[in-house]
Amino acid sequence: MNTMEKLRADARSTLFEQLDESRVGMLGVVDSDQHMQPMTHYTDPDTGQLWFITSTDTDLVRAVGLGARAHHCVMSPDGGFYACLSGTLEQSEDREKLDEIWSAVASAWFDEGREDPEVTLLRFALQEAAVWASTDSSVVFGLEVARANLETDHKPDVGEHMIIRIADG
Repeated sequence: MNTMEKLRADARSTLFEQLDESRVGMLGVVDSDQHMQPMTHYTDPDTGQLWFITSTDTDLVRAVGLGARAHHCVMSPDGGFYACLSGTLEQSEDREKLDEIWSAVASAWFDEGREDPEVTLLRFALQEAAVWASTDSSVVFGLEVARANLETDHKPDVGEHMIIRIADG
């Protein structure tokens, strides 16, 4: 089953599956003057949350303050899946979660590793996601475009777009 079909069958599970495959996205705080920035996310499908490891000494953490609305945008490596996630972003002191997601890659960014005083977690409580998935078949794409050019009432069926509610908020 391709991503488009999976999305139609079970949108929420497909979203988190794609987030696990596309581990990096662009994270930004709504209404801040900052550009979005690349961040690695760690998924928690059971709670509908994403987690980020970062430094307390960043513009992003300063923009978050005590909590803020945020967007995180991801794209699959093959370009067949796109998502723009929205929700609330806040700093977290959850040491168990930090232990769970800590890695050698994260450690490389901090002089004192896991115990560096600048290590902080950001918890992104997802509220909704706008997602797009497209066919992974160039043949299907070509046939749908050809049919649309031959039949004026036919629009190509080469993708799916939907809004997924993750949580109220």
